[in-house]
Amino acid sequence: MVIVGLTGSIGMGKSTAAKMLREMGVPVYDADAAVHALQAPGGAALPGIEAAFPGVVKAGVLDRQALGARVFGNKEALRRLEAIVHPLVGQRQRAFLRRAALAGEKLVVLDIPLLFEGLGERRVDATLVVSAPSFLQRRRVLARPGMTVEKFEGILRQQVPDALKRRKASIVIPTGMGLAPTRAALGKAVAELRDLRGQFWPPNPWREKFTARLARARRK
Repeated sequence: MVIVGLTGSIGMGKSTAAKMLREMGVPVYDADAAVHALQAPGGAALPGIEAAFPGVVKAGVLDRQALGARVFGNKEALRRLEAIVHPLVGQRQRAFLRRAALAGEKLVVLDIPLLFEGLGERRVDATLVVSAPSFLQRRRVLARPGMTVEKFEGILRQQVPDALKRRKASIVIPTGMGLAPTRAALGKAVAELRDLRGQFWPPNPWREKFTARLARARRK
């Protein structure tokens, strides 16, 4: 099974690309959706989050704004949050891959916003990076409800720059020219990726452990 990582900086059109891939019949794991599920009422991450950040879970519901205020711009707090959430997200990701393998899938995509930041490229056979001109990225992001220039720039500082993502990518998917060109580029990429032979399924526990250790060291 070929495992492909899909990523891109904020506002570059990753969610749109993931939707198009699903429409092409490619199973896509959504890391953001997994995080939201883990932090939803009854989610597995809530007890650990409340223990680490007392007062952010009220009546079984996570106050995302309060949590964001505690971790935004605070690297130590962000690392504590990641230590709670990331292992749980990893469990869901492995379950997704197992289901896909049992179903006989030949190609799957992991939609991971911080793929390169967490050394996720070491766990996939190829990477797709969605990219658009910076002026268009800025326009898209600042049009989102509640977004400010300060918040946008803070998010960018936490992400690998778009230029470096494009250099690291196996394939770059341009998203600044409209939906049809994006869909065409994805279709071409899927055709190419189906010809690969996967090297990361089944997983190697020693390689997984070493990569996770490297990722933690990078975030310090």
